[in-house]
Order: sequence, then structure tokens, then C-alpha cells
Amino acid sequence: MTAEPGRRPTTRLGHVVRTTTESAVGGAAPHREAHRQTNWLRDVILGGQDGLVNILGIILGVIAAGGSETVLIVAGFAAAITESISMGAVGYTSSISERDYYLAERARESAEIAATPEAERQEIRDIYAAKGFTGALLDDVVSTITANRETWLATMMDEELHLQPVDNQAILRVASVIGIATLIGHLIPLVPFLFLDRTAALIVAIALSALALFAVGVYSAVTLIGDWRTSGMRMVVIGLGAAAIGFAVGRLFNAGG
Repeated sequence: MTAEPGRRPTTRLGHVVRTTTESAVGGAAPHREAHRQTNWLRDVILGGQDGLVNILGIILGVIAAGGSETVLIVAGFAAAITESISMGAVGYTSSISERDYYLAERARESAEIAATPEAERQEIRDIYAAKGFTGALLDDVVSTITANRETWLATMMDEELHLQPVDNQAILRVASVIGIATLIGHLIPLVPFLFLDRTAALIVAIALSALALFAVGVYSAVTLIGDWRTSGMRMVVIGLGAAAIGFAVGRLFNAGG
């Protein structure tokens, strides 16, 4: 490779190799941090929307079926507690499964590196050749990565399998965020029934639910991508549409009874 004027021949190569290997073993923190922020939003939406839509459907169903105020409140709070715990448990077990899958794939990849190092080294070469590395620069990148077993393994997990490790703190965070978001989602439409008469409470509950769903849609669009109006209205239509099914079921049972 020809050196650029005024620079040592190894400067550009060293910079590229160092940047590449740092990215493989965790130097790409901003990229992964963006994923963590996205996961926070995903967990909040998953728990909050599920809790809100679920309890609103229960409320509409109880009202349509002619249930009393006591039945509505008791059923609502029972659902809030049980589903919050259930959704948190689902988040926990799904994260555990994701972690275990990563560890299993890591063990398999490690065994392949030990059994067929030349084939795995060629995979590293193919990965970085596809990124545009050629000649001596490609040779040095491959040599640098494969010189360290952990760097080599981390690169294969990230670049070939596109898998990221899941630590125990992340698992507990997912379970906690989903569980709390689910509980909050339940309380939004339920609390008005503690202070208002049924008709007024129902109007306030639907209005608050629509506002909360719209706000989540807007925040999702602003944080990620998309038109905030479209995203907000989409969340409202999906959420209230699902809750309306509860009302239809309640009317069905009421008519049948």
C-alpha cells in the first residue's frame, strides 16, 4: 500500500485495523447503546399498550354485560396485578431464552474455531472483503482479528450471526420495565372509576386511553422514525379497536344471558 504524503505508511492501516477490532470486541458502544434505547421503548410500549388495551377491554366488557361497579373495579385491579406479574415474567423468560441462545451459539462458534480454524478464518476474510477491504489491508485486518481468540469469537458472533450478549442486569431490567409499564397501562383507564360515576368515568377512561396511546405513538415516531401524526393515530386505532372487541364480547354474553 502506498503511503500518503506527509504520513507514515502504517498510520492509515493501523487506524483501520484498530477501529475494526475495537468494534468487534465492544468498541461500537454508540451503536449498541442505540439498540438499548430502542429496547427500552419497545418494552414500555409492549407492557403499557398491553395493559391499557387489556383493562379497557375488560371495562367495556363488564359494562356491556351489565356488571356492577364493584365487579368492574375488582376485576380491573385483579387483572392489573396478575397481568403485570405475568407480563414481567414473560419478559424475564424471553430474555433468558435470548441469553441462552446466544451462549449456545457462542459455544458452537468457539468449537468451530477450534476444530476448523482455517475455514473460520476464511469466513472473517469473506466478511471484511464484502465490506470493501482488499489486499494488504484485508490481510492485516484478518490477521489482527484472528490473533486474539476472544476478538475472533466476538467478531463472528457480531458480524456473522448478528447476535449480542444479554447480561443478567438487562434481563431484570426487561422484566421490571415490562411489568411496571403493564401496571401503569392498567391504571390509566381504571382510576377514573374510583372517583367518578360510571358514565363520566367511562368517557374519561376512553379519552385518557386514547391520549396515552397517541402519546406513545408520537414518542415512538419522534424517537425512531416516521410521521408522528400517523404513528399516534395508528396506536389509537389499534388500541381502541382491540378494546372494542371486549365490548362486543360483553354485549354478546349480555344478550345471551
